[in-house]
Amino acid sequence: MARQATDLMAQYAAYHRDRRNIATHFVGIPLIVFAVGVLLARGEFHVGDYTVTLGWLAWAAATLWYLTRGNLVLGLATALVNAILMALAHPLAAGTTASWLGWGLGSFIVGWVIQFVGHYYEGRKPAFVDDLIGLLVGPMFVVGEALFALGWGRELLAEIERRAGPTHLRDLTHPA
Repeated sequence: MARQATDLMAQYAAYHRDRRNIATHFVGIPLIVFAVGVLLARGEFHVGDYTVTLGWLAWAAATLWYLTRGNLVLGLATALVNAILMALAHPLAAGTTASWLGWGLGSFIVGWVIQFVGHYYEGRKPAFVDDLIGLLVGPMFVVGEALFALGWGRELLAEIERRAGPTHLRDLTHPA
């Protein structure tokens, strides 16, 4: 059976207890998703009159995964944010090879450096080291955190905190 959003978010939250680490994820993860979009945008093929890129195929596959995790609002919101990043990334593939690689690899490397700085603060390895699905959960976690900050999903947040133990998630979403 597919793991549900609550389980995945709680597992991911257990690796992300320090507010500085969580904050770095708000920059690092979107940069990485954007970079993947840039790098995959050059791989394209035609279906009738339509051009389809590997970037949009990756987005579609990830979206299907997000929408089957049992939380429709979180899945749709994550898909929307990823679609925006993908749409911003695609025009950069039309430039020169050097420009395309500069944006793609540069954003990818900077995004991961920011992620690893956060995990330095955390004092713990990234979640994907123990479970590769963490690479998909990361964007969902960041979107979830943004939604929590806007007041959505208080029950989900409470359940994540119950399962993950004491975290600083509430400090970010509900300052004292």
